[in-house]
Amino acid sequence: MTESKPQTRSGIILKIILPVLIGLGVVVWLFYKEFNVEALAQISFTPYAWFCLFLALVAVFMRDFGMAWRFRILTDHDLRWSRAANVTMLCEFTSAITPTSVGGSALSMIFLNREGINIGRATTLTMTTLFLDELFFVISIPIVFLIVPYSDLFGFGSREFLDGIKIVFGIVYAVIAAWTAILFFGIIAKPKAIRHLLIRLFSLKLLRRWLPAVTELADNMVTTARGLRSRNFTWWLKGFGSTAFSWIGRYLVVNALFLGFVPGASQLTVFARQFVVWALLMFSPTPGGSGLSEWLFKEYYGDLISGAGVVFILAILWRLLSYYIYLVIGIFLIPSFLNNKKSIKNND
Repeated sequence: MTESKPQTRSGIILKIILPVLIGLGVVVWLFYKEFNVEALAQISFTPYAWFCLFLALVAVFMRDFGMAWRFRILTDHDLRWSRAANVTMLCEFTSAITPTSVGGSALSMIFLNREGINIGRATTLTMTTLFLDELFFVISIPIVFLIVPYSDLFGFGSREFLDGIKIVFGIVYAVIAAWTAILFFGIIAKPKAIRHLLIRLFSLKLLRRWLPAVTELADNMVTTARGLRSRNFTWWLKGFGSTAFSWIGRYLVVNALFLGFVPGASQLTVFARQFVVWALLMFSPTPGGSGLSEWLFKEYYGDLISGAGVVFILAILWRLLSYYIYLVIGIFLIPSFLNNKKSIKNND
């Protein structure tokens, strides 16, 4: 397998900087529009609040540790902790500078290859992590709806806003459930049948423009299936457990912030609403969900907090810990990634 002609370093850097500037520009505009001194005065940074901010950092560590742990598990520990952490940070960085509807984790096969993982195996790992992420969401949402009252998720505030949220959330869940089923049959149960079906479907005149991309996806599914044939239930359970650990850490960041600054809010409600928030952000057209994330947080959590300014400040703290931290880390990692020429291009 050969690589395409590499882009110039300045071209790659430009593609990194532009979406970062767009994302920062949106946040600065929202901050200018919403911020006032009175709102800041309502935030009390007591020792307890600082402790809860520390807990939020612990939750960030959970998120990243879970992802690195999953890479270790899926590679049978062939990837050292340092390299697994490096791949994790690069995935988070590319997710931060690309629209969430595109996603940066799909580039993990490139990052894994640069860390010495065979490109065919890296493709298998990327498809597997994608399946595990979607599977966690599909399984956890019904559990959340069984535990948390419907009114806590969709029974408050503006009817127009909540009706829109419910419709979009329902569509997103249906799409992800269908995509998870396709991945299950494509990489585990019936890979060749799914490949044949997808190619036949996208050979239709109306869908033909996407045929090359779908053909590549279908071929990757078949390759992935070959790499997963020998995997036992314990391997899958560990992979799913690390996935759940990472996503729960991602959600607990907001719980820690509310614990420190809005201690009267229901922690279960705060946690459950994160499932809805992240589902809606999966199809954001902006880099890393910039702009939409802050607005959605302010609208969806506003009923739990007195004062719109306080909500916005908490939204900024959330984004600092779940988004901007990865931009900063990525700026330091990208130069070494561009200088790293090590990769294994041939399949086993």
